[in-house]
Amino acid sequence: MSKQITAVRGMKDIYGREAAAFDHVVNTATRLMRRYGYQPIRLPVVEKTELFVRSIGDVTDIVEKEMYTFEDRNGDSLSLRPEGTAGCVRAVIENGLIHNQVQKLYYTGPMFRHERPQKGRYRQFHQFGVETFGIATPDVDAELIALTARLWDELGLDGLTLEINSLGNLHARAQYRDVLVDYFRANASLLDEDSKRRLETNPLRILDSKNPEMRPLIEEAPKLIDYLHQEDREHFDAVLGYLDALGIPYEVNPNLVRGLDYYNRTVFEWTTTELGAQGTVCAGGRYDGLVEQIGGRPTPAVGFAMGIERLMALILDKNRLPYYSDADIYIVAAGDKALKPAMVLAEQLREQLPGLNVQLNCGGGSFKSQFKKADKSGAAYAVVLGDEEVESRIAGVKPLRGQGEQEVVSWDELADHLGGIMGCYLR
Repeated sequence: MSKQITAVRGMKDIYGREAAAFDHVVNTATRLMRRYGYQPIRLPVVEKTELFVRSIGDVTDIVEKEMYTFEDRNGDSLSLRPEGTAGCVRAVIENGLIHNQVQKLYYTGPMFRHERPQKGRYRQFHQFGVETFGIATPDVDAELIALTARLWDELGLDGLTLEINSLGNLHARAQYRDVLVDYFRANASLLDEDSKRRLETNPLRILDSKNPEMRPLIEEAPKLIDYLHQEDREHFDAVLGYLDALGIPYEVNPNLVRGLDYYNRTVFEWTTTELGAQGTVCAGGRYDGLVEQIGGRPTPAVGFAMGIERLMALILDKNRLPYYSDADIYIVAAGDKALKPAMVLAEQLREQLPGLNVQLNCGGGSFKSQFKKADKSGAAYAVVLGDEEVESRIAGVKPLRGQGEQEVVSWDELADHLGGIMGCYLR
């Protein structure tokens, strides 16, 4: 017998309560996006490799070590997307969506990075991304942060910390880069191997080192915020002023640089201490130069992405998943005469009670075995049909989760009765 085929390492099946929590995150976020005026966009999973080299940066860890890249049959280099912003920017340019207009967009789907799998970090993971194009003022930076804060409230999540910083414009960042390189070179003996490599390619990423032995050196390093130009400082102060007015607490983290080259000015992360090393659940910022960098007209832009698996884990760890069951009503039918009427009743209830999940027992079985399935489904009530009930056009309604006796209800009154006891909208 052939060996069982298993999933690719780092690519995780999601089912049961995890799948319910996953959907809860996506559905809650989607409803919130519409309330803030954002519209959906659907993006390809595969893009030309050049898109990510040009946007993320050819000396970043993502492009150098983590992308899934391959040649297609035409010899073109393609990559599974490692993040969503670059593809969204490509899409709005290609489809003319940002010519003399503002766009507020959201998307969700899988991303791919060949990293070492661990809790909260997978090689296929899912993000919910939000992008705004055409607004340069700091109010939209703050509104995006306020949107995320509201999402945490609606998901019932607390204990998240907002860290924020400004990277300034590209000129200020280049000046700071030279100063930072001089500082680290003067302390080269204290750098670990990863930081020595980054010193030659992407020195700002040294500030984000997770090596605790590097922390004293990093804490004494020059701060980017001290090299901001006046207009960048005013932009950052305005963002903080909006957050103060909204009552959203934050910590200014001068070492927050983000891992992608395209960011400028505002950058932020929402973090937690409850997921081990993978503490960032949402991150983003402003990327005013990226549209032009990819081939479009100069366009201000700002956005963020949330890790769905990490939010899913927080929801389950904190027991914040709303009551979840496979069914609200389970229809038990035994006897040949009951099978077809049971299916008809199930369809009628689904039509008349759109707010309820109605599950019909399929596959036969005794009353006892069907009630076991009904109980396992999590349904609040069982609707019971046997040959005698069919002849009298009645059904038994039996509570499965609380006290109470089984009631007998006519078929014509069944939807009204169930809608009343379940508090459900009747169509």
